[in-house]
This record gives sequence, C-alpha cells and structure tokens, in this order.
Amino acid sequence: MREPATRPRPVREQLPAGGPELLTLLARLLRRPRRGDRRLPLLWLVRPAGDGAVAALLRRFAARRAGRRVPHVVLDLTGRPAGDDVAAVLRELHRQLSVEAFGAPRLRFRHYPLADWLMHQTLAVDLDAADSGRTALVRRLRDWRGRRTGEDPQVGGDSGLGTALHVLLWLLWRAVPSVVFRIAVSGRVPLVGRQYRWFMRQQYLAPRQSVTFLGFAERLTAGWRDGEHPAQVEKLLLHAFLEDLRLAYRPPEPAASRPLAEADEAYEEWAEALPENRRLRRPGAWLMLLEADDRDVDVPVGGVPPALVAPDPPWWARRFLPAAVALTLVAGLGVWAHGRWAPDCRPWPTDRVAVRLVGGECVGYSDTAGQVFNSEPGQDRLRAVQRRIFAQNRAAEEVWRRSEHRRPYLTLVYLGSLTGNRTRTDEESYVSEREELEGMATAQYALLQESAAADDAALLHIVVANAGRQMRHADDAVRMLEGLARDDPTVLGVVGLVDSRTSTAAALRELNRVGLPVLAPTLSADRMDANSSLYLAMSAPNRDQARMVEAYARQVLRVGEAHVYWTTGEGSSLADDLYVATLVDGLRERFGDRITRLDEWRSGRRLTQECGYPGMLFFAGRWSEFDGFMRALKECGANPPRHLVADDSVNRYMANPGLRASAPGNLPVTYVSKAALATCASLRAAQAGRDDARGSFLTWIGADGLLDPPRCRAGTGPPVGERVSLAYDATMMTVRALESLAARLRHADTGRRWEPRSVNPVGVHAEVLRQNAAGGYPGVSGLIRYAPDSGEPVAKRLALLTVAKVPDVDAAPVEVFHCGVADTGPDPGCRAAPR
Repeated sequence: MREPATRPRPVREQLPAGGPELLTLLARLLRRPRRGDRRLPLLWLVRPAGDGAVAALLRRFAARRAGRRVPHVVLDLTGRPAGDDVAAVLRELHRQLSVEAFGAPRLRFRHYPLADWLMHQTLAVDLDAADSGRTALVRRLRDWRGRRTGEDPQVGGDSGLGTALHVLLWLLWRAVPSVVFRIAVSGRVPLVGRQYRWFMRQQYLAPRQSVTFLGFAERLTAGWRDGEHPAQVEKLLLHAFLEDLRLAYRPPEPAASRPLAEADEAYEEWAEALPENRRLRRPGAWLMLLEADDRDVDVPVGGVPPALVAPDPPWWARRFLPAAVALTLVAGLGVWAHGRWAPDCRPWPTDRVAVRLVGGECVGYSDTAGQVFNSEPGQDRLRAVQRRIFAQNRAAEEVWRRSEHRRPYLTLVYLGSLTGNRTRTDEESYVSEREELEGMATAQYALLQESAAADDAALLHIVVANAGRQMRHADDAVRMLEGLARDDPTVLGVVGLVDSRTSTAAALRELNRVGLPVLAPTLSADRMDANSSLYLAMSAPNRDQARMVEAYARQVLRVGEAHVYWTTGEGSSLADDLYVATLVDGLRERFGDRITRLDEWRSGRRLTQECGYPGMLFFAGRWSEFDGFMRALKECGANPPRHLVADDSVNRYMANPGLRASAPGNLPVTYVSKAALATCASLRAAQAGRDDARGSFLTWIGADGLLDPPRCRAGTGPPVGERVSLAYDATMMTVRALESLAARLRHADTGRRWEPRSVNPVGVHAEVLRQNAAGGYPGVSGLIRYAPDSGEPVAKRLALLTVAKVPDVDAAPVEVFHCGVADTGPDPGCRAAPR
C-alpha cells in the first residue's frame, strides 16, 4: 500500500521586530511609478547597542535574488583596525560598490576615484628634473584619464588608403584625446571637463587659491598636501564620494524617530510633509528616521517580499540604446559618404580638394597628389602628368615664399572630362585631356626656370578639375570652382573644356556669371563665344575648317562630290553636340549639292557602299567612333575608298597606338590639325631659324623629368601631341597679361610684395585683349588674333596631315595643305604645303 504523499510544511521566518514592515517599504520604494517621479528619503536606522539583526536582515534580503539586485555594501566599522581613517573606509565602500556583482552595470564614480588617485601620487621636488612637478602630473593625469583606451588600433594593408586610415585612427586615439584633455582641465569650455570644474567649485581646501585645476591637483599629491588640514582633505574625499552617489549633504541630526514597525506609515507622513519642509529649508527634510528594537517576531509565509529586487531600467535608459543610436548614425553616415565619395574620390582636408561622386564619376577639383583623377587601367600617363603638376605646385609655392611674395602669382584651373570613357587596359582614352595638361605643365615648368632674382616673372599654380564624361557634370564642377574663386584671389582663369557640347555652353555661361575667363585650347564649334563675354578660343572655328576641307577637295583632290558621315558619341545627339552640328552645317554651306550623301554612322553599320568611292569620303564625327568606322571600311579589302578625310577630333585616335593597330594598312587617312606648326620637325626648323618662342618650347618638352616620355629628342620619340602647344599658348598668354599688369601696378619698384587682390580675372582678360590688339599673340601653334567683338581667332593656322599607313605609328604624318597665318602678315588663304 502506497503511503500518501505529504508536502513539506512552510517554515516561519524569525525577523527583528518591524522587519516585515521595513522590507515592505523598501520593496515599495524600489518600484518606479508609471508617470512622474517619487521622492526618496535617506533612511537612518537606529539600533540598540550591540544589535546587528537589522543589518543582517538587509544583507540577507538584498543578496537573495540571483538576477538584478540592489547595489549595497554592509561594512562593520567596529571590526576594522583602529588606525583606519576616512580615506580607507571610503576606499572599501568604493571597491565594493564598483564590483559588477549586482546583475547590472557597475556604478560609475567620477570624482572620488580622481581625488583618491591624486592622493597616491608622489611628485619630485626638484624643479629642474625632467620628470618632476607639473609636467609629470599632466602626463600621468592624461594617461590615467585615457587608461581605458588600450593600444593603438591597427589597420592592415600597405595601400595608401590603409596608411591614411592608420593616421586618422592615430589622431582619434592619441592626438585628439590629448587636445581634449588640455581643453577639459582648463575648465573654460562648457560640457567638457565637468568633474574638474566641480573640484574648483566645492568648498574644501580653498580651491580658488590654486587658480587652475592642475594647481589644485598638485596640492593633493603626497608630500605637497602635508601643509593642508587633514580634516579638510577627508571632507573633500567624503564630499566627492557623496557627489558620485548624487548626495550633496551630510545627514543632519533628526528631530524624532518612528518605530521600525511603523515604516510604511512613516513614509506616507514623510512624503506628505516633504514639500513644506523643503520650502522651509529644514535640515532634516530628506531624512526619515526609523528605530529598531531587540524583539523578534514570527512572520507567516508570504508576509514579506521574497527579495529586494531592483527594477529594470526603462528601454530608453538602457546601455544598448546609445550604441544602437551610434551604429545607426555611423551606418547612415556610411551610406551618405558611399554615395558621395569613394576610395579614389575623397576630400583632402589639408589641401585644396573638393570632390564628390556624381553619377558614378568623381567630380570636383584638386591641387594635390592626394586626389588624382581617373584610376582606370591604361590611363597611367594622365595620372602621371597630374602628379607632375601637383609637384610643381609645391615648388612654385616654395619659390614664392623664398621671394618673400615679390613675384606675381596666379592660379589657373584646368577643367576637362577626366573620367567616364569606356576603355581597354592598353588604350589611352583621354589623349586630349592629357595633352592639354602637359601643355599647362610645360608652361608651369618654364616659369620655374626663371632666375630667383626675376621678381617680375610670374609663378603659376594649377588646379585640376573634372566635369565628367562629355562635360555632363560641368554645372556641379563650376559650383565648386565658384567657391574656390571666391576664397582664393589668385584664381584668374580657366583653361580647357575639351568638347563643344550644350553642357559645355552651359558651363561657359556659369563661368561668365562667376566672372572667370575661359581660354579653350581646342573648342571650335561656331559662336561658342556667344555664351561668355570672357571666352577666348585658341583654335579656328569650324567654319574655317569646313572652308579648308572644301578647298582641299577642289584644289588638291579635284573631286566633284563628297560623302559625309557624322557621329556624336555614346549617349549624345546632334542637338547636344555643337562641334559636330556646326561642322556639318559648315560643310553643307561650303559644298552645297556636291554632298551626295550625308548620313549618321552608328557602330556596327556596314560601309561596303563606300568601297572604291572616287570622291572625298569625310568623317565629321567623334574620335571614339572612328575606330569602328575604320574597321567597317576594312571590309573593302583591296578596294578601299580613294580619299578618306577626317576632322580634327581624329587626332585623339591617331595618338592612340592601341587603336591604330587594327586599322587597314592600305587606307591612307588625311585629317585636320590645329597645331601643325608645333610638330617636332616644325619646331626644329623654327629653332634653327632663331624663333625664340618655338625654340624654348622645344627645349622644355624635351627636358628630363617633365613630360613622360620627353618629346622630340634627337629626332626620335613620340610626337609632341596636337593639344600640348595649344594649352601652352593659352596658359602663357594669361601669364604674360598678368606680368604686364604687375609691371604697370608696381612701376619701377618690382621689389614690392605682390598683392593678389590688386588684380582680378576680368582685368586680366581685358589685358589679354589689349595686348592682342597690338598685333596678336605669337603663339607656338601660330599667331593668335581676335576681332574686337569676338572670342574666336581670326585666320588661325589650320592644316591637313596625311598618314599613308595608319598601323605604322612610327611614321610621322605629312602636312599636305594649310590655311591661315603662321606668324605675321595678312591671311594668305589656303594652299598646298610645299613638298
């Protein structure tokens, strides 16, 4: 037979008299109200001599719960050594309360640990020692303040980005905290160094006598505090401890006590009387005195709380929230920065760099190697010339500094399309931009070669700016340049702009609004100067090109008709491409009905109908499609068209050996050149004829360490490049205008410091026109003259060059026809070049 199961009988607990009521009150006070706040008293328990029952009760119930518990310390001072002072007791209280043993984050002490730490520091008295006095205290205090920082963070990788991140993190971990520490201990900046200001405002040890916190801290160190009153030091420690516990007073003597058994009623009375007691500023307003006796009572099961439990903080006060908010902010900042910058497109705070991603392209400007535009494969020469310019920028700044700012100093901005083209690893896709930068770099180099005593010779600083593919983001770039021109009075003009498109015309209008002159080495769409009164072109307009092509067809080829094909580049149209549109219009006007075929050519379209064509086949499109055009003509085999002529855009194709390799070898190409006077052969002939301008240019482009590779050396090497001389002329024309203005401003006293604000961009543009009116500027690419109401050159030299075998990149092109003035005199018209 199974015995009936019996439950264990609950055991009744023995508690001190009033113990249940005390525990109930404490449990009530620990619960937070749903709304508002609750006034909490400072309990003072009075016990009979030798009775420790209440202390044991509190220890037992406060430590009963396994999870979150009430932070508490039970310290029996009767059992401690007689020599223990206030500092030792506070140190023990701090040690126990700082332990993370209550199921919650440890209590944070800010004032007491600092005071205690200072009291344990020993400073050398020898003021001449390197590790003594105030200096040692500052170093130790800074290290103690950053003791949680740990070791410096490590960033892996040998890349430039890794190095930059390492430097940035070192600043965040080391340099910035040191600066913040100096600011904090000064006590002069709100919200920083609050604990240091507290020490200077509390009442013990007369802190105002020390003037600064560091002086007060020095008085607390061992040896130095011997002259201080010991009671004042102990009160400071106790005051700091109570401040950390958010108690700002020593408990006063109470007027009367209530029995422990009446704890709950005592609390109600205390809470009701608190507002009036606070108004009257009574010293015991916050104190509720309960007195225990030595009797024990039996308490039934459930009569007391099972444990004193600290409630969980609300969700908005928990530790995860600041971390979550910080992570959210960092993630948002990362998303924002990812859409604005990239590893190869980022601002550089120490230099003039302003860039951001626009449509996947890095748009903006830079004057330092910290930001070099275009990281695509195959564009090494483009990056190399940018780095060369940036290195010469530093050299120009140093020369100007050494001259004590006597030499005229100007900044020119190169604005072009430095990104966005699709390219192969062996294909240079930015020939025009690279050559124009090389021309500006050559001018900058020439100015650096002037004597150190030549105070009248200008120095040139170059800022490189990118407006994206086909100048599509020119509006963004110009907005950035507007801020640069406003902040830097040395900015006097813009060189470049490469493509004649509607976006370029819009950029010209914006630059005109900003007040920046534009000197365009190769823009040739008709009437581009209508967009800016500060615009000057270095190349003849398209109507002159159309006139030359028609004259060549009539005088040299002697053909009666022509077929014209045009292209505008990927993502563009004839309405957007002003270069192609005005060139086609000019050809229509010149040839009339002799153009028997005028059509757009698109990639993949066959051209077998042109095989053996006896007339002139003219390519009036962009260089980017000429490679496909040539491959389409490859189908003609042994029967190619007899006369293939192309516009000046094809120069970029002819400067690209990788593209020329796939061209048919039996199809000669004749193309327009805007700088035939600056080929290696022409420059050598000019140097032999004592032409100083072209002779000096030939010397510069062949110098070591400038262009990569050097040009025209000993009859070998790569050609100069179509646009090098044009950009050189644009740059030097501006430089000479500034030097002329500087000479007139300073009269005979060229030793005066140069004041950049004494001139402005519009004034320099006016000086260019004033000098030009005297007979034109003798440029390396030919004489440059302007009509009084136009920014297009008059009778500027144009030529037609022929390459017999396109794949043969070593064979120099031959000039067969030209129009315009070379150096001086009236316009001679168009004629065949002498053989």
